[in-house]
Amino acid sequence: MRNEQRTLADPLETLGLDPTQTALYTAVLRLHRATRSELAEVMNGPVDTLAGQLDDLVRLGVVDEQSGEYLARHPAAALGRLVADRLDLLAEESRRIDSALGSIRTLIRDYDMGRDYRSGPFPVELVSGADVLYESVMGMAVQAPPLTLLVAIPDGRTMTDFARKFADPWIDAQERGLMVIRAVVPVDALTLPGVRDAMTRVIATGGSMRTLDRVPSWFMTAGAEAAGLPARWGGNLPEVAYNFYLLRTPIVVGMLSSLFEELWSRAVPLPWGRRGDAMAQVVRLAAQGLSDEAIARHLGVSVRTVRTRFAEAMTELGAQSRFQAGVEAARRGWLDQ
Repeated sequence: MRNEQRTLADPLETLGLDPTQTALYTAVLRLHRATRSELAEVMNGPVDTLAGQLDDLVRLGVVDEQSGEYLARHPAAALGRLVADRLDLLAEESRRIDSALGSIRTLIRDYDMGRDYRSGPFPVELVSGADVLYESVMGMAVQAPPLTLLVAIPDGRTMTDFARKFADPWIDAQERGLMVIRAVVPVDALTLPGVRDAMTRVIATGGSMRTLDRVPSWFMTAGAEAAGLPARWGGNLPEVAYNFYLLRTPIVVGMLSSLFEELWSRAVPLPWGRRGDAMAQVVRLAAQGLSDEAIARHLGVSVRTVRTRFAEAMTELGAQSRFQAGVEAARRGWLDQ
């Protein structure tokens, strides 16, 4: 008899019933139908204490209450109910585990950032050659698309090399959704052969480019975990045969990303696209000696529209006068047809 009771109690206790609840459920089974008083007598305990335990059994679904009497459910049904409740708990626990596993990458990155900040052992790789640079970026884009690429370019030679040799695969990768290019370049580079066409195609396929009078140094970030630094800060890549350091350290990437955003906020958007072309048109015609009235007739717009576009162009160029706007527009390539 004791062995039979032990066999009945073990699975119920395994599924969440404590020993007192298991003993009470066993008593209800044997009586089949009983009041609180009858069960208290069998259990040799006070009715008030027993009431709470019976309520727990009803809540768990192993005992039913009908008109003040407690009726035991069939053990198979009771076990099934407890199993279902436990499976629900396990499913919820599984969801929490999946969520924790999903966040582990972020936690590891945060840990590495803190460790690197304290100890400073940044993983650094010396990279040599323009082909290696551009192919490395393509490789990172293929591994983790879409790769956000932030690039600061201080010189015309790098822009010329990009336009002549490397623009096509990067633009193709951007068009296929592998990466998104954002670049700050020196304004003088706009007049170099092939540069305007390459930049126009970068923008047309989803990238963004702006100009500054002077970009302090070449650097780049590729996603959240890789950055490129020149062999000498303040220099450009061609003068050191495209030697640069590739760092895979989030804290350095974050610092350079912040620097890029600061340069970006001070840089000037390119005068291409609908609004830019409209501004450039009036500046080009004014540079040819046409009056506002003549420009309006030529473009088929009102004089007021011409003057509004000229004011927008002056703001965009940072010019204080129309003459200064014309000089700055020429320097930025706005007057090129």
